[in-house]
Amino acid sequence: MSAEDTPRRRSSANDPSPGMPSGWRSSRRGSKSFKRARKGLKRHVRQEKVAVAATRTKRTLRDLAYLGGLGLAGIVVVLLLAYLLIVGVNSYARWNALRQADQANSPEAQAEKARDNLLLIAVDDDNATGFLAVRSDPDQSQIYGIAIPDGAFIDIPGQGFERIGDSYRSGPEVSLSAVSNFFTVPFTSYAVIDAEIYQASLTNQLLVGVTDMFKETNLSDDDLARWENAFNETPTEKVALVPMPVKPIALGSETYFEPQREAVADLLESWWGVTISDTEEVTRVIVYNGSGIPGIAGAAAQQLIRAGFRVVDTKNADSFDYATTQIVVQNGDENSAAPAVETLGVGEVNVQPADQQVADIIIIIGKDYEPPTAD
Repeated sequence: MSAEDTPRRRSSANDPSPGMPSGWRSSRRGSKSFKRARKGLKRHVRQEKVAVAATRTKRTLRDLAYLGGLGLAGIVVVLLLAYLLIVGVNSYARWNALRQADQANSPEAQAEKARDNLLLIAVDDDNATGFLAVRSDPDQSQIYGIAIPDGAFIDIPGQGFERIGDSYRSGPEVSLSAVSNFFTVPFTSYAVIDAEIYQASLTNQLLVGVTDMFKETNLSDDDLARWENAFNETPTEKVALVPMPVKPIALGSETYFEPQREAVADLLESWWGVTISDTEEVTRVIVYNGSGIPGIAGAAAQQLIRAGFRVVDTKNADSFDYATTQIVVQNGDENSAAPAVETLGVGEVNVQPADQQVADIIIIIGKDYEPPTAD
């Protein structure tokens, strides 16, 4: 078999480059061996280029895959960090909101809020004829007031849903608690004035000299002087005393008034900065008398109201044999009962979730509860 008839092996990129034939026939460019050598050389060059291109392509794809993996991993890490950051921020926001709510409802915070609030009670023959919830804004040199008619029906601690005028029969402290509870604004100071002076103040939009006509008050000497200065120094144009928006309801020969809550809410937001969302965050409480001592539920309700709770009802329990005060949490967890225990000084906490939106906590006053003594 001749060399020309031998099958040619396919070359690869790693094969050495074929050389040109040597000898006396190498100068004969038209010889068959020269042509075969030249074709082989060209084929080898092409194969080398293809191999180099393939190697570069593989390396490029490998580098791209590596970089893509790094980029994807980086994106996953960034997304994970963003998620953890969001969760952390939300958790902190919830914790901070709860902390601020606890601080806002603390006795110290409630006392500070109540400092600029005063309830003027108009009386005629020892009967309350009207209530003026007043706020002094010393920074703006303004005085605001909402006049509540004695026939307005609201929740009165220890008495139920009745005319606010009836609250005064149990003492001005009950009237303070009723107004605080209804407005969700703390009132701890009161002053009693004659009905005629009260009406003249509303008509003239003027409170100058009213402190000299107080018949009774629980203001200290310093606070009395501060309110006297506020009433006498505030310009008339910066005094706003308005009647509480109510809807008259005639029942027989009597006329009662139903408070219009939306309109009242607007006044509270404008003058006291209390919004609907704020009132929704206030813990709602129902107080039951489980000890049998008359008025004990009302006393506990007043104490809770002064501590920032909202009492939605007071009534007798199913029994008067409760030795221990029961605090039943129906909306919330065990921690939400801690302020109630701290306020009352007693209480056995039970968590019993219930599908109702009337109250967050139910408190059954037992024989272990002792109401605070009057200062």
